Amino acid sequence: MAEKVLKCGIKKEKGYLYYVDKNGNVARSKMARGKDRGGGAEVVYQANIKREDGYLYFIDKDGDIARAKMARGRKA
Repeated sequence: MAEKVLKCGIKKEKGYLYYVDKNGNVARSKMARGKDRGGGAEVVYQANIKREDGYLYFIDKDGDIARAKMARGRKA
């Protein structure tokens, strides 16, 4: 299960991909749709969180930063 790391309360706009960048801030990029090209990352929230190895950081449905332990080395 995921655990909340920081409450941000970010309101997501349609057509953008929200993520935690390598500096620990929340950024967004325009998604590519057909002939329209995406890209152009911009920082939305200065969080400056320290990321730990073995965790996946993401923006949850409440607009907060959350993390989940990555599944590694499973056998099928």
